[in-house]
Parts: sequence; C-alpha cells; structure tokens
Amino acid sequence: MEMVLFASRMRDMPPEDAAEYQTLLQRMLELASAAPGFISHKTYTAPDGERMTVVLFDSAENAARWANLPEHRQAQQRGRERFYAEYRVYAGPVTRSYSFSPQTGRRLEQPGPGARQDAGR
Repeated sequence: MEMVLFASRMRDMPPEDAAEYQTLLQRMLELASAAPGFISHKTYTAPDGERMTVVLFDSAENAARWANLPEHRQAQQRGRERFYAEYRVYAGPVTRSYSFSPQTGRRLEQPGPGARQDAGR
C-alpha cells in the first residue's frame, strides 16, 4: 500500500477563483476515486489553515499513474498558478498498520511486502 500526503496552504483568493478551485477539486476526486488501485482519501485542516490530504493506493505504481495522469498534471499546474500559496508532497509505502476499537481490541492490519511486524506496542 502506498500513502501520499499532500500538505498545503491556500492563497487568499477572490470568490471566482475559490469557486474554480472547488470545481477542480471535485473533478480530481472523481478521477482519483476511479483510478486503478485507489483506496481512499481524507482531508484535514489545522487551526492555522494548513491542510493535509491523505491518499491511499494499493501500490506505488498506481499512485505514480495517478500523479502523472494528464488531467491531474494540468490541475497541478493550475494549482501552482492560482490556488496554492505552498505545498509539499510526501509519498511512500505503508510499512506497518494497526488499529484499535473496543469491539476488536488492538490488531495488526495487513501489512504490505517488506513491512515490519507489530511489536505489540
């Protein structure tokens, strides 16, 4: 599994640019959701305005395909030109994953190839 973290800060934008951003964002979410290997995405916003989008793909290859999809590349360029004050992308394999719920307790998820096994922490 490949995780892509997109950390960003938005520019101050006039309403028409904000509307264009929302339209483009919805289109990118539609495309990403239909992309081979797409698992999920969520976006969080910190009190200081920094945004973090977490996207999961089943493999690094499928994450790279998404990153280089022509329509996505055009949206990236538009984002640099009009919408983002700054951004940073982090990408890499998920090497360990575990969860907790009162119903199941703490359990190791299905790690990918080369993942560390949970040490019972």
